[in-house]
Amino acid sequence: MGQEQFIAMLPYISADLVRCIAEQQELPPEKAVTLLYSSELYAALEQEETKLWQYSTMMLYSLFLQEQQNGFLDFPDV
Repeated sequence: MGQEQFIAMLPYISADLVRCIAEQQELPPEKAVTLLYSSELYAALEQEETKLWQYSTMMLYSLFLQEQQNGFLDFPDV
């Protein structure tokens, strides 16, 4: 995927993930945004070369939860 395409997709991926975080954790969207944007997961998601943009929203949410619970991000072997 080209960098321009990746930049165009990132807001949609982020919005879906924020929606998922807000719903699953019963949080206001603003709090979910803050949690996501301050996470190691989001820092990795912003990097096209990590290929995290290919993961489903639920897989990304699972990684987000793992980071929240364990304090670190451990990428699955895919």
